[in-house]
Amino acid sequence: MTDGPVEEPPVPPGVDPEVPSPARLYDYYLGGRINYRADREAAERIRTGLPEISDMAWANRGFHQRAAKWLAETRGITQFIDIGSGLPTQGNTHEAVGAVTPLARVVYVDNDPMVRAYAGELLTGRLTTFVFGDLRQPDAVLGDRLLRSLIDFTEPVGLLMTAVMHFVADDADPWGLVSRYVAALPSGSYLALSHVTADNVPPQAVRTGLAEYAKATENIHLRPRAEVARFFAGLDLVPPWPGETPRLVFMGEWGADDPETADSDGSHWGYAGVARVP
Repeated sequence: MTDGPVEEPPVPPGVDPEVPSPARLYDYYLGGRINYRADREAAERIRTGLPEISDMAWANRGFHQRAAKWLAETRGITQFIDIGSGLPTQGNTHEAVGAVTPLARVVYVDNDPMVRAYAGELLTGRLTTFVFGDLRQPDAVLGDRLLRSLIDFTEPVGLLMTAVMHFVADDADPWGLVSRYVAALPSGSYLALSHVTADNVPPQAVRTGLAEYAKATENIHLRPRAEVARFFAGLDLVPPWPGETPRLVFMGEWGADDPETADSDGSHWGYAGVARVP
């Protein structure tokens, strides 16, 4: 949550500042300033029932960063597709993997016009690019000229889909969509995915969050563990930390130096996993 007067950002084409968007809400949860009054007011209404909302966002962000770095550092992945990348924030994908592999190539994909307007902050020359596309159109995304200019599909790819598939309704077959992206990847590629859940969390907080996102540009769909696990069907889950069995865990736990300490209330709002493409 920010303090003091907030300067409203310019309104890019295609953006309605009166309707909250997931990307701007997430930016606000993380303490960013690329958001409008409608986003902040909706976020604060969510916070009344879900005081750990910022912890939840940071738990997911930490998973994203750790998973990307792990893929670069321990699996030698040098090219990444970040689906639903969101607004620029701390520790973007190219920063997380660039510390390990300076020549890593990253393609950011998002369908929010606000993200497109600020995508320049994500681009660092020829090694990063932004694709304005909807993940529900995998053929268009995967066939995009800019994406194809950086990603070599004969070599392993790190596919990052963190905190995005819960914005896809069941009738759009989110599991089928993920499988279509995975099918385009060669053996030795990896999927890193996180997803919010209502398992074992306060029902009133769930109702508050659902009500607010129902008024945003994208609705949110909280799914139980079994339905999140379906995204990894046919893939080989990796252990979330050394010595553990391969499985889904809460977002804050995956790859944490101390999983017990990282197991916060906010972390319990989402499952996370990383899996290898056979």
